[in-house]
Parts: sequence; structure tokens; C-alpha cells
Amino acid sequence: MTLQDLRRKLDALDQQLLSIIAERQALGTEIARAKREAGLPTRDFNREREVLVRARENARQLGLSAALGESVMQMLIRSSLTAQEREQVVAKGQGTGRTALVIGGAGKMGRWFTHFLAAQGYAVTVADPSQAIDGFAYLPDWQTDSLQQDLIVVATPIKTSNEVLLELATRRPRGVVFDLGSLKTPLRSGLSALRAAGVRTTSIHPMFGPDTDLLSGRHVIFIDLGEAESLNLARELFVPTMAEQVVMSLDEHDRLIAYVLGLSHALNISFFTALANSGEHAHRLASLSSTTYDAQIDIATRVSKESPELYFEIQHLNDYGQESLQALRLAVEQLCQCVADNDPESFRAMMLKGREYLAGRSKEG
Repeated sequence: MTLQDLRRKLDALDQQLLSIIAERQALGTEIARAKREAGLPTRDFNREREVLVRARENARQLGLSAALGESVMQMLIRSSLTAQEREQVVAKGQGTGRTALVIGGAGKMGRWFTHFLAAQGYAVTVADPSQAIDGFAYLPDWQTDSLQQDLIVVATPIKTSNEVLLELATRRPRGVVFDLGSLKTPLRSGLSALRAAGVRTTSIHPMFGPDTDLLSGRHVIFIDLGEAESLNLARELFVPTMAEQVVMSLDEHDRLIAYVLGLSHALNISFFTALANSGEHAHRLASLSSTTYDAQIDIATRVSKESPELYFEIQHLNDYGQESLQALRLAVEQLCQCVADNDPESFRAMMLKGREYLAGRSKEG
């Protein structure tokens, strides 16, 4: 066979592969429907394990890498779960006959939430001075609206969100109001004003980005402001998904977020800043990189592409933000000191303490 013949044969196989994948996806949708009718959860970890183990064995028998077989099947499982989760969200339809207003709906998370609510049957209006979203009712200025919606979502930047919440308190909308802020202490006055005005209020923090398709393994944090009805309504929005729900107080949220977001962001910003100031060319370092360097550089690269304004707010506006930055500074100083002092025992102690701490990630308390 000529090279062209071989390429044509490869193209035909690629088409067959995609056709089989499409058939598998369609079957996944049917499985989602059957699970829903039987009252079963969308995700079955035992079944997934069986599929992955079988994929590894089948790959070996075909002369392929077991890791390749598992990797391909993981990707297909994830795609199937995404389709099943969407089917579940639509089928739940708890927003049918209800209305929602998303203030800041043209932003990244605002847009995600707009589509999420629409999938549940809500008639969504987007309020955003920057632009409209195709297929949705639009308001360039939410302040001109009568605010009669069943649900009002505030998806604006953190500083703006508190101003919006304060103004909503003066308008006293009839529906439930909640924000999507990454921090809650800067919103304390706005949330308190809404509660004082008798507005049904809660606050949530989706711990994922706007490009997230599958919520399995993702967390959504719900802030308990002492108003059970609003808290439960917000939580019900995510019941059809596979997201893990966490309920906590406002101050506990920001204290923990100082480490979960603040520290991890600061570490990566410090990492790529040190590299940028080193005088070494990025391509030269990449040409002799290690597994650890590659993993770290991938994360740092993603962080570098995020919004500087948002990331500064997460560092600057958190009442507990200095706590994690101070911890990072002390840790770096400790590392520098034990190296300068030629103190391998102190270095080893740092490593062992970290190993012991990280081993407890799956434990309670």
C-alpha cells in the first residue's frame, strides 16, 4: 500500500472510532434516564473501577499500553458522566415556571450560572452593561428593573458585589438573593443589610471555574447566614449535579479560603515571578525540566493567565489573607535558614512534617 492508501485507511478508522464514541454517548444518555427512573445516583464508583480494570486488561491483550487503555476509558467515562449530569439537571426542572435575574451575567461565572439556571427551567434575565447573551432576556442596568424575580444572583466582582447587595437591601426584592463571591468578609455589610431588610438571603461559592463541564469531585460552598429557606433553595439547585456540598459560616469560609485559594495563588505567583526575575530563559529551563518542574510550571502557567484584578482581590480583601501570606513567608525563611546553616536534620524535619500533614488529607478533623 502507498502512503496515501495508508493515510486513507487511518482516516477511515478515525471516523469509525468517532462513530463508536457517539454511539457510546447516546447509550450513556439512556443509562442516565434509567438511573433516574430507578432513583439511582448518577455516579457509580464501583462500576467505573470495573470498567477501568477491564480496559487495562483488554489493552494488554491487544498489545497496547495498559495506561493508554485506562486513560482513554477515563476520558470517555468523564464525557459520559458530563452528558448524564446535564440530562439530570434538565430533567429535574425545578426552575420551571420561575424567573431569575443574574446581575453580571455576561461575566465568566455569571454566564456559567445563567446557562445552569436556564437548564433547570428558569426564565433568566441577564443584567450586565457590557453585553447581552444570545437567547436570554437582557437588561443593561438592573436598577431599572422592578426586581420581581424568584431568584437574584449577584455575579459581579467582589467590591462591586457588596455595593449591589447594599442597594438591593434598599429595594427589598421579593425573591431569594445570593452572591457567587470568592470571598465573603468583604460582603459582610451587604449581606447583613439584606437580612436586616427582611430579604431572603444566602451566599454561595462555586469552587470551580467557568470552563467546568462536570461537577463530580467539585465543591460548592454554601454560607449559612441563619436563614434556612434561602440556604436550602440554593442547595437544591445543585442536587441534580454530582457536586459535593459544604455548609459553613462566613468567617470560617474566608479563613480557610486564605489557604485554599490565597496561599496556592501566592505560591504560584511567587514561583513564576522568581523564574521571570532569574535571568534564565523559559525555553532553556523547559529543555531540561523534571517531572516536578513540569507539574509545577503547568499550574503556574494556568495561574498566570487568570485575572490579575480578581487574584489581587482574593489576596487583599480577605480579612484573613495576611495569615496565609505570613505562613508562606515563614516557611520560605525556615527553608533558607536550614540550607544556609548546613542543617540536614531541620530540612528532613520539614519534609517529614509535610509528609505527615498531607497524609491526613482524606481524614476527618
